[in-house]
Amino acid sequence: MNRFGERFCISTFGESHGKAIGCLLDGVPAGLAIDEAYIQSELDRRKPGQNEFATARKEADKVEILSGVFEGISTGTPIMMVIYNADQKSGDYANIKNIFRPGHADFTYFHKYGIRDYRGGGRSSARETAARVAGGAVAKLMLTPLGIDFSSGISAIHGIEAQSLDFSYPQNSPIYALDKDVEEAQKEAILAAKNNHDSVGGVATVKISGLPIGLGEGLYTKLDAVLASAMMGINAVKAVEIGEGIHSAELLASENNDAITPNGFKTNHSGGILGGMSNGDDVLIRVHFKPTPSIFVDQESTNTSNESVHVSLKGRHDPCVAVRGSVVAESMAALVIADMLLLNMGRTMAGITGYYQKK
Repeated sequence: MNRFGERFCISTFGESHGKAIGCLLDGVPAGLAIDEAYIQSELDRRKPGQNEFATARKEADKVEILSGVFEGISTGTPIMMVIYNADQKSGDYANIKNIFRPGHADFTYFHKYGIRDYRGGGRSSARETAARVAGGAVAKLMLTPLGIDFSSGISAIHGIEAQSLDFSYPQNSPIYALDKDVEEAQKEAILAAKNNHDSVGGVATVKISGLPIGLGEGLYTKLDAVLASAMMGINAVKAVEIGEGIHSAELLASENNDAITPNGFKTNHSGGILGGMSNGDDVLIRVHFKPTPSIFVDQESTNTSNESVHVSLKGRHDPCVAVRGSVVAESMAALVIADMLLLNMGRTMAGITGYYQKK
């Protein structure tokens, strides 16, 4: 499935070493000002080759809008955006043409489809996530005028945890760190793994502020469930937590419950979601990324003939995929909220009559 969303929908296309990647957005309301410079700035946050903490692949990630926009305004018809690939080095993968890379989707894709696109992982490559960032940027353009804001950063690298979260700091950090006091240790962990031809995992934290109460559709389209699904659909993500997350299993209810006052909640253990619906507080999501599986050490594997082999990879890869993955997680959160906002509009008669009643 290449489509995500019910009312605000994104479909992506393309492969890592194909001609282009891109997305088709359906359900964008007509009359939205489409700021192409803003969309490009979001892609620039995610693009590769910016520093020593990311892959050396050089891609401008220049986005081009092909449809759905006239004179800078959305028309209500599908918006198609394309990003042309410019720096593929498919020859780096010739030595693994018939070999499964440990930790990658090669094995499962081959056994499912019977076709082996060995050029950087093809459709399963994280290169595809640039299209999600473009789509998420349009969602943010729709949500920002409503006072809904998104921010993200890195809260942990290789077990080095942030002791505080400053969402204004990542813009000053090459690894998008949320805690400047542990940033250097986190950077050293990434570079140490890189110098040893290895990689490390990390945790991105996404914050959504300004949500109205009631976004989320019980019982089977709960806000936290859809957010978790969106995050788990990102390459290399292995776990998602909302609010206290797994720590809530260690608490008493008297410790975990958020006291309610006329001015709001005293605490936010729930992570801004109760009963699968937003409660008006900040939504906090922790997204756990595994180490980038593309490493330059000898590994045991098999080939398409099911023969035992050893593989040594080439190519250009992130020593910590969580860093750029944090931008993707933020973008997916925006896509979810845009969809939930549209789904919520017809839930009461007041909402329906307010829109359709003759004035």
